[in-house]
Amino acid sequence: MNKNTTRLADLRSDLDLSLNQLQDLLDLAVKVKAAPRDFSKAIEGKSAAMLFEKPSLRTRVTFELAMSQLGGSSTFVEGPIGEREPVKDMARNLDRWCDVIIARTYSQRTVEDLATYSSVPVINALSKEYHPCQALADVLTLKEIYGDLREKKLAFIGDGYNVAHSLMLTATRLGMDVWIATPQGYEPKREMIVQGHACASEGGGKLKLTNDPFEAATGAHAIYTDVWFSMGEQTDTPQRLADFARFQVNETLMAKARKEAVFLHCLPAKRGEEVTNGVMESKQSVIFDQAENRLHAQKALLLMMLAE
Repeated sequence: MNKNTTRLADLRSDLDLSLNQLQDLLDLAVKVKAAPRDFSKAIEGKSAAMLFEKPSLRTRVTFELAMSQLGGSSTFVEGPIGEREPVKDMARNLDRWCDVIIARTYSQRTVEDLATYSSVPVINALSKEYHPCQALADVLTLKEIYGDLREKKLAFIGDGYNVAHSLMLTATRLGMDVWIATPQGYEPKREMIVQGHACASEGGGKLKLTNDPFEAATGAHAIYTDVWFSMGEQTDTPQRLADFARFQVNETLMAKARKEAVFLHCLPAKRGEEVTNGVMESKQSVIFDQAENRLHAQKALLLMMLAE
C-alpha cells in the first residue's frame, strides 16, 4: 500500500474516492494481482460483516475471498436490513465486533445510514443508485487492455441505473469518453448526469447521452451492457422488453465499434435479451476478466481501508 494514500473512510458511492485515491487504488490492484502472497497477512485479524439483501455470486465470493486472502475473515448475514431493528442500531452493534461493513442493498439510504452511525468503514457493494465496486473492476479491466484510458470511448447500452451511474462517475474521471444509450424514459437520473459532467471535467473525459445505441457504439473501444430488469424490480415485462428491443448488443451493433473493441457485462446476463450468446462467447468478450478483477479491485479497496 502506498503510504502517501489517504486512508479511505467509506465507499458509499464512487465519489467517496478522490481522483488520486482512484488512481492509487487501481495501481494497488495491479500489484495485488501480480503478487497476491505479498499481501497475504496485510489485514490479519481484521473482520468484515457482509449484509446482503440481494442474491449474489460474484460480490459475495470475491469479498469473502478478498478478506481471507488478505489474512482477515468475514461473516455473512442475508435478509432485509433495518426490518428487525433500525439500521442505526445494527451499525452500532456491528462496529463493536467488525472492522468493515459491506452492504448489498436495495436502498442507497441504507448504505448512507450505516455509514452515518458506524465507526468503521462501510462499503457499498451495490445499491439502486450505485455499483462502485463493479466500476472499479471495469476500469481495471480496461486499463489492462488499453493502458492509458484517456480519449478511449466506452459505450453503455441499456438501462441508465446503478451500473451506468457508476461508470459515468468513474470512467470519465480517468479521461474516458462515456456514452450512455438508453430508450427514452430510461436515462440516468438528472443529478447523476450533473455529477457525471463534473467528473468528466475533472478527469478530462466526456459524457454523452443518446437514445440511439448505434450512435453510441460507433467507434467505441468498449461496449458494455447489463440486464434490462434490475434484481427484485421485474415489473411491466412486456412493455419493458418492447422498449429495449433496439438496445440488444448483438453482432450488428458490435460491428459499429472498433475492430479491437471489447465487450463487457457485469453479470449475470440474460442471453438472448440484452446480449446475444454469440457476443457473450466471442473473442471480444472480456466478461470473465471483469469478474476476476472484482477480487483484485476489492482487495485494493480493503487495503486502503484496513491495512496499517
